[in-house]
Amino acid sequence: SSEYVRSIEEDVKWLGFEWAEERFASDYFEKMYECAELLINKGKAFVCELTPGQMREYRGTLTEPGKESPYRDRAPEDNLRLFREMKDGKYPDGAMCLRAKIDMASPNINMRDPVIYRISHEAHHRSGDKWCVYPMYDFAHPLEDAIEGITHSICTMEFEDHRPLYDWVLRETEWENPPKQIEFARLNITNTVMSKRYLKKLIDEGAADSWDDPRMPTISGLRRRGYTPEAIRKFCADIGVAKANSVVSIAQLESCIRDDLQLKVESRNVVFDPLKVVITNYPEGQTEQFEIENNPGHPEDGTRMVSFSRRLFVEADDFLEEPVPKYKRLYPGGPECRLKGAYLIRCTGCRKDEDGNITEILCTYDPDSRGGDPADGRKVKGATIHWVDADTAVDAEGRLYDNLFSDPDPDGADKNFLDCLNPNSLTVVEGAKVEASLASAMPGDSFQFMRLGYFCADKESNPDHLVFNRSVSLKDSFKVKK
Repeated sequence: SSEYVRSIEEDVKWLGFEWAEERFASDYFEKMYECAELLINKGKAFVCELTPGQMREYRGTLTEPGKESPYRDRAPEDNLRLFREMKDGKYPDGAMCLRAKIDMASPNINMRDPVIYRISHEAHHRSGDKWCVYPMYDFAHPLEDAIEGITHSICTMEFEDHRPLYDWVLRETEWENPPKQIEFARLNITNTVMSKRYLKKLIDEGAADSWDDPRMPTISGLRRRGYTPEAIRKFCADIGVAKANSVVSIAQLESCIRDDLQLKVESRNVVFDPLKVVITNYPEGQTEQFEIENNPGHPEDGTRMVSFSRRLFVEADDFLEEPVPKYKRLYPGGPECRLKGAYLIRCTGCRKDEDGNITEILCTYDPDSRGGDPADGRKVKGATIHWVDADTAVDAEGRLYDNLFSDPDPDGADKNFLDCLNPNSLTVVEGAKVEASLASAMPGDSFQFMRLGYFCADKESNPDHLVFNRSVSLKDSFKVKK
């Protein structure tokens, strides 16, 4: 499908790479077909009419040799005629195939007369309906490398057992200076699967929405989640390439994206579990603006103006009616707390509805503490709290992503990876309150949400319905158990 071609092109470019020439295996179908006829004429390939089920029976096992096909000793001229009739579309899918004639007793099952061409009456996205026979991967791969003048073909370790077939194809099709296949360990990351077959099954089974689901370990999924090409390249450079199979902790990937984003993105005040604060001694109807740094750690990122009024939103866990030990946030009679970049406030009480649920926190503010900067020299025992002005706040949806699998090794031996899915891999937060400046965020824009993590505007986000995906959380901090 051209969908896969386009996605590969987009992903490679997004990662920061270009190619001098774009090449397709389909450009070589004529040459591959000539190589197949060469093998037939040399007596090294034959047309087989065994059914797929019979072929599996004849193949043997890891401890028992296979059995030769009854069609194995056909004369080359008969095989050539049948193969050309296959190409001309005279037979339906599965009626016959072309197999290499190697050794049915080989201890390497890949060498037991493997199929090298199948009939498939399907249009190709580049060659259209020209062909109804197509080469198998193990036959096409070495020929593509040889045609393109590849010197060393890099594969992952699961292709090590296929290398004898790779070499056999090149030798028997008589290539000078054939390429060499070299295998290295594939990239394995904890709490996910990397197999395309498994990833496709996740989509087919509804465990993931699409190839660019932000939980998927695909380039398009990572991009939608807010990962940067620089972070991915650094991750790959850090872990390097090895021959021994190993598994890299997903925490290492998260560390790379966290380190990259903290140097690039601006901070914003966002409240995911909003609880209203009423500053009782602040004049009704009054508003003012505060100039707040976009990134406190990087003054060069400039400042923005944030509105402030009598009513604000803070996170619900910034208030406890009955505080626990070492709790330094808002509670009745508690210490002064700093509103980030604004004033010092002290909690005096709260209001509840008829069911006893807290609806508002009541506080007073110190008008002489404008700016709320710890550098003002005032010693405050309470914590610094981020906030959003209730009068100008904008509603948004937050999507909090966790590992797709709860098991660090979901495709390990004797496991069904679908049984290891994490039921909490996605938490959707409705009714989050964000500061007004985020209303203009475009899909792909990234920010640090104070105390909540790094977030990216989703491709579905628009001014009428803001949607932000969490790329990665901040480092763990104190959490209250209620």
